[in-house]
Amino acid sequence: MSTVDQKEIEHFTLLKNFWWNDNPLHSYNSFRIQFLKDGLINAGFKIRNPDFPLEKIKIMDVGCGGGILAESLARAGAQVTGIDASEKLIKVAKDHVKLNRNISEKVNYIHTTIEDFANKESENSTYDAVISSEVLEHVSDQQLFLKECVKIVKPGKSIFLTTINRTLTSWLSTIIASEYIFKIIPCGTHTWNKFITPHEVQCILKNYGCEIRSIRGTKLNPMTSKWSWSSTLSTFYLLHAIKQKETGV
Repeated sequence: MSTVDQKEIEHFTLLKNFWWNDNPLHSYNSFRIQFLKDGLINAGFKIRNPDFPLEKIKIMDVGCGGGILAESLARAGAQVTGIDASEKLIKVAKDHVKLNRNISEKVNYIHTTIEDFANKESENSTYDAVISSEVLEHVSDQQLFLKECVKIVKPGKSIFLTTINRTLTSWLSTIIASEYIFKIIPCGTHTWNKFITPHEVQCILKNYGCEIRSIRGTKLNPMTSKWSWSSTLSTFYLLHAIKQKETGV
């Protein structure tokens, strides 16, 4: 079994020059980092250095693409491993992180899939946090993907996901408006029936021994390319879960 959807990999590989241009993922970073910090604090982590709030945290970025989120995590002090199934995107990420000596030693990029990585790790459950951002809606087997993510998290530690709800609102805003009208996201990036509801994600994670801690909604204004927190989960949402000591995985 594989989590890889080859068509998705080919699509994102063609967009390799898109990653470090001005695109919505960059402006989304402040929301992703804030949600992750808040979740870690809620789970008992204490920030000792405000300049590097994620210092001494070992994080896995699953589906890291060209490294936008991974670099931000490293700048916040984290030790980051980024994996992606696209060899060319991993090259983009490796080339870009070399431009910043302050973080280049804090980031390790690997071309692999989550299932292969989890199976080859000599010891599972080695990360303080696993984050997978805007990836779940692009994999071929969402249940297997989440199962493998759970494997590599230490018991009692955190899993963070950001993805897109499967609603009429998400179809209109994310696909019709953002891709085809305002073109702030490349056309063909999203497939509506691969979006996943918060309830579905919660059920899968609970089956693998995870406790849901928080879920927050965000929205992207396709006219301004600006993000904001949302009072609903109708489109984009961020989810934080804790892996319990006995997972059954």
